[in-house]
Amino acid sequence: MKVVLMMLSLFSGSAWAVIDGHKYPFDDVESAARFEQLSEDLRCPKCQNQNLADSNSPVAADLRDKVYELMQEGQSDTEIVDYLVARYGDFVRYKPPFRLDTFLLWAGPAILFGFGLLLIIGLRRQQKQPTAELTVDEQARLDEIKAKLKNDTQLHKSTPSQKDTGA
Repeated sequence: MKVVLMMLSLFSGSAWAVIDGHKYPFDDVESAARFEQLSEDLRCPKCQNQNLADSNSPVAADLRDKVYELMQEGQSDTEIVDYLVARYGDFVRYKPPFRLDTFLLWAGPAILFGFGLLLIIGLRRQQKQPTAELTVDEQARLDEIKAKLKNDTQLHKSTPSQKDTGA
């Protein structure tokens, strides 16, 4: 009995998919293909990155219904897309048009890549520059500091610590 219930639950999902696929009857194959293409080219306004064909949200279902309705009215793909853009903005398109207000969307990645490349080149050039030699005064000061540090460490090693004396 468990096996039968499992099989029914497995196959019931595919039955719903078939039923949903036949929700939009078309007279010819070209119209069905056009509907599928529009559903794949248009983004669901609610979902982050799903097209109308893949989304299960109620908004996507409403938009699929609207696309079907507009197609039945005889509107072209451009008219359908323009209708949805007027209603939901350019976000509904996966490929927004190249305009001044969408310039950063299209050119942003190239600009960021260019800045990153310039940064890497600048850092590499900075690493390749040889270090300057110390002046005589700087070398004398360095030798003095090294000698003082050496004396301090020798003095510290030669004096017994409080732990050693038991104090």
